[in-house]
Amino acid sequence: MINIDAHNHVQGKSIYLDDLREQYGTLHALPFDATVAHAKIKSLDLSAAQKAPGIVAILTAADVPGRNQIGGIIPDEPLLAEGEVHFRGQVIAIIVGDTEYNCRRAAKLIQVEYELLEVITDPREAQAKNKLIIPPRTFRLGDTAQAWAQCDHIIEGRSDVNGQEHLYIETQGAYARPKEDGSIVISSSTQGPTAVQRMVAQVLGIPMHKVEIDTVRLGGGFGGKEDQATPWAVMVAMAAQILNRPVKMSLHRMDDMRMTGKRHPYSADFKIGLSKDLKILAYQVTHYQNAGAAADLSPAVMERTLFHSTNAYYIPNVLATAYSCKTNLPPNTAFRGFGGPQGKFVIEAAIVKAAETLGVRPAEIQQRNLVQDGDELSYGQILTQTQAHQAWETCMKKYDYQQQKQRIDAFNQNNHRYKKGLAVQPICFGISFTNTMMNHARALVHIYHDSSVVISTGAVEMGQGVNTKMVQIAAEIFGIAPSLIRIESTNTLRVANTSPTAASAGADLNGKALELACNALAQRLKAVASQDFNGEITLASQQVMAEGKATGMTWTDLVLKAFTQRVALSENAHYATPTIHYDKTKEKGHPFAYHVYGTALFEVTVDCLRGTYEFDSVQLVHDFGKSMNHDIDNGQIEGGLVQGIGWMTLEEIVYNKEGRLLSNALSTYKVPDIYSVPKHIEVAHLETEGHELAIKKSKAVGEPPLMYGIGAYFALRDAVRAFNPKADLAVDAPYTPEKILTDLYR
Repeated sequence: MINIDAHNHVQGKSIYLDDLREQYGTLHALPFDATVAHAKIKSLDLSAAQKAPGIVAILTAADVPGRNQIGGIIPDEPLLAEGEVHFRGQVIAIIVGDTEYNCRRAAKLIQVEYELLEVITDPREAQAKNKLIIPPRTFRLGDTAQAWAQCDHIIEGRSDVNGQEHLYIETQGAYARPKEDGSIVISSSTQGPTAVQRMVAQVLGIPMHKVEIDTVRLGGGFGGKEDQATPWAVMVAMAAQILNRPVKMSLHRMDDMRMTGKRHPYSADFKIGLSKDLKILAYQVTHYQNAGAAADLSPAVMERTLFHSTNAYYIPNVLATAYSCKTNLPPNTAFRGFGGPQGKFVIEAAIVKAAETLGVRPAEIQQRNLVQDGDELSYGQILTQTQAHQAWETCMKKYDYQQQKQRIDAFNQNNHRYKKGLAVQPICFGISFTNTMMNHARALVHIYHDSSVVISTGAVEMGQGVNTKMVQIAAEIFGIAPSLIRIESTNTLRVANTSPTAASAGADLNGKALELACNALAQRLKAVASQDFNGEITLASQQVMAEGKATGMTWTDLVLKAFTQRVALSENAHYATPTIHYDKTKEKGHPFAYHVYGTALFEVTVDCLRGTYEFDSVQLVHDFGKSMNHDIDNGQIEGGLVQGIGWMTLEEIVYNKEGRLLSNALSTYKVPDIYSVPKHIEVAHLETEGHELAIKKSKAVGEPPLMYGIGAYFALRDAVRAFNPKADLAVDAPYTPEKILTDLYR
């Protein structure tokens, strides 16, 4: 089954926020933001701007009807700055006018006088000054203090990894329309409709039932619209309520890049101890997370970093500590992987540094320490149904790792200007929200008496194909063609109290809820059919089957008969992931429903004269479980892989010491294009039984493949070492051509 949006996408018919028809009288809003990173607002003069042509109102914190606060985890983020600004891009006022053009003209007339304060952009500096979002957290396993004495080799080092711009094709935006009873409906480009609903209600001082959030689809999200879609929706809602007019906002690309948070940059110190036979006996790591100026989702992102600090390896003695450091940058936020990639990058750096020190290939250390059933992770979960070794061995055999290594060694011996690098990247990624209470979902299904079906879930479609999988579930259970099924937009009045579509859990949670609802309806219909037929009743090919044979009764006949008997043809179902739990007071529990595994091989060629490079191939074996849609899942693997490669190589976010974003446009911030993706990508499906907590045993594919991209960094490092084996190389991602050129001649 192809993606149900495919035809409309290629014809340009798919509706996004900015495609919505504007109601008569719609106004346009523009955020007016700070041009300094940390300062007191001494004066704010709006008078000239308020008189500008087309301007209807300019709203500030003083105009907030309810509570001027949008912090989701910690209430530390005002919607509009009050008295002080903490980062460049923090919104001070909302300009509302008849056109965006007139709003931009008026913005130039606003006068702000600042009293400048100290600016901190480095997380280590923030930690040293005790500027933290939350107290530090530590995960422990075994006793590292005692374990060091048993180690034959101890290696220490530092790693730094930069952030990443989401660069969704559709920028942030929202469109609010007031209704007659004081309620409001908002079309929002958000991954978290309920989060937007809650904050709109809080800021406007009204109950949640008066706020309707509707999301048809997003033009990309990648986590950037999990929490950071909220302020723009709240701003237009506030303006719409105060002015009693429809209000729309759709950010300009450069405004979006300047004002929104990114993937968290991290700095880390590590210490790793190994035995003579290359078993990792102890690992200690301290992470310094650059949270930005407010919490946003940083505490949860930091937590997942700790959860994934040992990647796919069993280490009996672990001490992992993380600091969420408050700086004067836009609050950083969720991004595909949600802290997991940053944690994995450090352990891979530690293994590579150890391998270089000991004169062995990193793969020798990686393979000897892969997790297996019965291993305990640093947070207390005991692994079962592990596929780490199976994925590794399948990858090594299928793609003939030894032959590749010999070929690359021979190439490097016979070439001076060009050098090849090889890296192996195993992954192990936990699936669930680590905040246990978020692991729930609901679905609403109606069967109309003409036999057509409409389904509603809390899942948000953002290009990942979740709507297609939802239609597949209903079609399979009812035994009908997908053309009979329509999936509704994600709407907080149809499906309430939704968790965001994030953590790779959208298909699992919402799919399981939909499965429950459809099964309940199918059972009612089968009971009706059993009045006429004996034996086991099944539904297939739009027919009623008895003992596997067609009865002559169609799906349409059955639905109409059930309707005439007044059988309920609507069902609402709730699903909550079983077995998972976590105790933060002990930092122990079973937070993940299951884990996803895989192994990738990277081959790269570096031009040692220029520092440029090409990825020759990425060949990987991935644990899909029992994939319910190979095309969609393969697309997620390829997209996640390339996005991970971009993070590790090209995508460099640069702020100056005053907190000004220098990589603020597509001319200064580079993402992978057709010329920079690997020449050859091969994805093999690992044959496994899947997991019962994955929808139809089809494992999550949203975030895990991004982790493969980490291998790109170490393949490049391998090539650089082939040219300059004596260089003392730092671990500093992304590995841009400029950094590579420096390292080649270090």
